[in-house]
Amino acid sequence: MYYKMVRSRLVWIANALIAIVFFSSCETKQLFEQSTMYPSHNWSSKQANEYLFTITDTTAAYKVYFVIRHHNAYHYKNIWIQLNTIGPNDSLTKQSVNLNLADDEKGWLGTGMDDIYDQRIPISTDSVHFKKGVYKFVLSHTMREDPLENILSTGIRVEKVKP
Repeated sequence: MYYKMVRSRLVWIANALIAIVFFSSCETKQLFEQSTMYPSHNWSSKQANEYLFTITDTTAAYKVYFVIRHHNAYHYKNIWIQLNTIGPNDSLTKQSVNLNLADDEKGWLGTGMDDIYDQRIPISTDSVHFKKGVYKFVLSHTMREDPLENILSTGIRVEKVKP
């Protein structure tokens, strides 16, 4: 009896692990993520953070995310960011984006522990095809409050979208 119970639990655990691996591998594969920490928990609009990464697979589609960690005491439900992308051959793309961090029904949209929240928010709904080469993302905020208080870190994440 004891061995049947142990065996059934082991089978259940093995199936759960297989399901986790299968579902996590079907969505996306991380290519790059880098963040800047703010020890004083203030992000100045004059502080433009730069992130470099190299694209080698030009056949794949990619999703670009804004990554933020903030306190529950952050004053707004959104954040305005300026994202400049400098590609190979010095091509420049500028984006000014309003990203929601909270809503009236659910509150903060990210995952939280105590009074700290982490969020990965897609910059756009479309995936992107990059050319081969080195890309530089330059990230800053354009909020009226300056410096922006209760921000612990911000950054960029680029994921390869699996077909």
